[in-house]
Amino acid sequence: MFNNFKNKFSPNVSIDLGTSNVLVSVSDKGIIVNEPSIVAINNKTDEILAIGDEAKKMLGRTPPHISVSKPLECGIISDFEATEKMLKFFLDKLHSDRILSAYRPRVIIGVPIGITGVERKAVEDAVFSAGAKEVFLVEQPIAAALGAQIMINEPSGNLIVDFGGGATEIAVISLEGIVNWRRLEIAGDKLNQNIIQTVKEEFNVLLGETIAEEVKIKIGSAVPQEKDLKMTVRGRDLITGLPKEITLNDTQIRKSLEKSLSLIVDDIKSTLETTPPELVADIYQKGIILSGGGALLKGMDKLIESEIKIPVTVADDPLTCIIRGLSALHEDKNMLDRVTALIDNGPIIK
Repeated sequence: MFNNFKNKFSPNVSIDLGTSNVLVSVSDKGIIVNEPSIVAINNKTDEILAIGDEAKKMLGRTPPHISVSKPLECGIISDFEATEKMLKFFLDKLHSDRILSAYRPRVIIGVPIGITGVERKAVEDAVFSAGAKEVFLVEQPIAAALGAQIMINEPSGNLIVDFGGGATEIAVISLEGIVNWRRLEIAGDKLNQNIIQTVKEEFNVLLGETIAEEVKIKIGSAVPQEKDLKMTVRGRDLITGLPKEITLNDTQIRKSLEKSLSLIVDDIKSTLETTPPELVADIYQKGIILSGGGALLKGMDKLIESEIKIPVTVADDPLTCIIRGLSALHEDKNMLDRVTALIDNGPIIK
């Protein structure tokens, strides 16, 4: 009876553990964490100095004995200890609520498509070490589709493209399952690197990743814009080593992104080419849904539409699609059991 009482009050927590950002939500409270997936470490002592927003402020500004890094690469845990401590740091925010802090949470967490057994166990172990009582793993495209209000339980094809920070996942979903998919390690972080490389080649100036991301957000685009966009940035002159100010325009940045965006479009085409014709007909009628931060790149929907000749819609608030979809599963235990059973033997309880 006591265990049933504890289960009743265990908080329902959802985690979108992304390469670029971590989002945590609690049932009835909404999103309580939305911070960068970044950790600052003292290399001499292995002590973690900062996590999330505070760690991001240190990017490019640390002495040699301090490193600032992302503990996930392309959505996969690359530094287990740092990921564990990062998750614990964010889950500790539950302690501001006395009732929530008294019970270990029940956690649903999104994972990449095609995750291996070893990678799955790394996620589970990290979440348990951070304080979870029960862990459910859900493939990210399923969560993104739910967050985009797609009726995934119907016998009808849906195509969602989740354009994240470390990877882009393309999935055809029907009857709560992924029928066909592709995953490529080209996403927001890669676009930042494209911008850095272009500026380096054309101006002999080195930009930091944070500045490159600002450029992408402010003047980056997938198709020509009605109005010319410009942005002045500062970097390090690679010839003199001194600070240098340059002005970039949207045409230069769009050209720098062309190859990466073309590869994403090609993978969407390839996914459709290997999808059963009945589902392709459904997708043609309903269109393609874009989620994730990359969906906000100016004209990304228009680029895909022009190349594939299928309507494309950007989901409402695409940055939070996955976390909203995971949260919705707490309210539908039957669906949660079905979608978790597709990638493992169900929830793990400790």
